[in-house]
Amino acid sequence: MDVTDVEARVAALLEAHDPDGDRLEFLRARFDAGLAWVWFPEGCGGLGAPRDLQQVVERELAHTPQIDPGAQVIGLGMAAPTILAFGTEDQKRRFLRPLWTGEEIWCQLFSEPGAGSDLATLATRAVRDGEEWVVDGQKVWTSGAHHARWAILVARTDPDVPKHRGLTYFVCDMRAPGVEVRPLRQITGEAEFNEVFMTGVRLPDDLRLGAVGDGWRVAQTTLMNERVAIGGAPVGRGGGMAAAVLDAWREHPELRTHDLHQRLLSLWVEAEVTRLSGARLREQLAAGQPGPEGSGMKLSFAELNQALSGFDVEFRRDLGYDDWTFRRSEDVDFYGRGPGYRYLRAKGNSIEGGTSEILRNIIAERVLGLPSEPRVDKDVPWKELPR
Repeated sequence: MDVTDVEARVAALLEAHDPDGDRLEFLRARFDAGLAWVWFPEGCGGLGAPRDLQQVVERELAHTPQIDPGAQVIGLGMAAPTILAFGTEDQKRRFLRPLWTGEEIWCQLFSEPGAGSDLATLATRAVRDGEEWVVDGQKVWTSGAHHARWAILVARTDPDVPKHRGLTYFVCDMRAPGVEVRPLRQITGEAEFNEVFMTGVRLPDDLRLGAVGDGWRVAQTTLMNERVAIGGAPVGRGGGMAAAVLDAWREHPELRTHDLHQRLLSLWVEAEVTRLSGARLREQLAAGQPGPEGSGMKLSFAELNQALSGFDVEFRRDLGYDDWTFRRSEDVDFYGRGPGYRYLRAKGNSIEGGTSEILRNIIAERVLGLPSEPRVDKDVPWKELPR
């Protein structure tokens, strides 16, 4: 499979399906033609082709209906690669197409009130009852749960073994009886994430991904892809959070000072290093699944976003921001994408997808090969751990 083959596939798609017609019909046809993810196998939205050929597809179809990566980020970046790696053929056929087209939105039921950074201590239980599992527990920080059709879920199926060994991974039906979603209001004024309560939720065994008790290994695939999805997305030179800062710098030369200029140059260098590191990481991904290097990418992304958004607010302070509380003569629109919103929302970048502290541990141990931290609970049965 080479560039010519992919271009021929695109041409055949455009000849058979009008991109100016029904949007959903065109997206379905694109998936069926193997032009959703070219590196996925045939029948799963791909062609079994090298990953770098995806850029050929995106170039040729740039002016056709597009998917919504914002609403679909968990499905595209986390659920899909996990289903591909561990799902049955029936699961791949059932879930991947509507996931990619956006017909079904996904969320992530991982973190709990007492199990965030140390996810393996989670307490949500799944008890087998014949060909079904009965799930009880609480999850938190679940982005998009209020409009999700499906969720990726990790639950404890064996409390008698150490915490990492008693977990099982499921696909959860968010419309199943017993699933309750409650929004959580955040500092921006939005409620983009939620807490989710599961009471007697019955899931058929054919919604299990991977073997019983192998949930931690399956979850690692999700988590590694999650960090790449959050921190490793393609960004053009001067793009992302840097774009808003650079626009303000160009528009208001009267606010520039030597100190701010030096700081902006430093941030520009950091942004370029992060962008180029992301490009290298995506090239490595062409050869297989992401590894722990994605943690470094996500860590850099979070720190850079917070530094840039802080610089942006400070630079604009003479335009009406008189102190860090963002008091102005009129209300700040935290629901929009103004500098106040960006500053507040960026605080979540160092928490979501793994806290920066945990990512530093991963980088130290699994990338740099440094000694691991003492873990006294590693071989203790989960039910004996203090909570």
